[in-house]
Amino acid sequence: MFVSRRHLSRAAYPAGWLGWTPEVPFEGVLVVRHADGSVRHRTIEAVGMCPSHIGLLPDGRLLIVNGRARMGAAGLWTANASVYSPDGTLEDCFCIGDDVDVLVTDREGSIWTAYGDEGIYGGHPQSAAGLAGWNQRGEIALVPDGRLPKSPLAGFSAATDGDHVWLAWYSRPGRGGTFLTRIEPETGAVTSWPSPVSSPDGLAVRGHRAVLTRRYHNKRSTEVTRAELIDGCWTATDRQKTEVPGPVVLRCGQGRDGTLWLRAGDAWFRIEA
Repeated sequence: MFVSRRHLSRAAYPAGWLGWTPEVPFEGVLVVRHADGSVRHRTIEAVGMCPSHIGLLPDGRLLIVNGRARMGAAGLWTANASVYSPDGTLEDCFCIGDDVDVLVTDREGSIWTAYGDEGIYGGHPQSAAGLAGWNQRGEIALVPDGRLPKSPLAGFSAATDGDHVWLAWYSRPGRGGTFLTRIEPETGAVTSWPSPVSSPDGLAVRGHRAVLTRRYHNKRSTEVTRAELIDGCWTATDRQKTEVPGPVVLRCGQGRDGTLWLRAGDAWFRIEA
């Protein structure tokens, strides 16, 4: 999504383009690149929240999410997710938890989230579980319910691989470090493995192969690790430093069906698993 500079204000921190924040309400232009290489532009008017994450939903609808939610005066959590129709009309608003670190949508329109420590310990019941799945109406559809090897503390990255969803997340120091969790939405099965990379900012999975990236802060390079699921364990098979068009920042990598799209400066960098 692109926003005109006239709608932006500059914060003192953080550095780079991430420090620019839209002043709500604002108008944005959504640019969608299809698998055949074609590009479509769509104007979204009067966006009423500062977006931390965006996702596509079935039938050409757009999901815009602010990472934070607040408890309102009536004891209800404020909406931090908005759904827009293909013509840019606001269709629905709801809350999908507080302190959303990671978000990805799947083919069926389900929304998958991983949370940060302020959300996990902030009182929202679904954020407290660390990971969650939602339907496109904002209703909780899946919670880990004791099926994770450790208690999550922070989300890092997400990916889809066909009908499977992958979330990379972190537990407490000394409690196992970083994990990769695969969710099968159709059955509700949840399977987790220790990650071959600590704190990955990018993840893509294709079958038994994966690519994970870890950024160098404010550097035009990233560490790219290739891994395979061998004998029930994710094992790194190759690791190298790769130059990218610009600095990689947090929450700017997403995997789709074996392809990792990594935001680097003003460009998207594509890496195949």
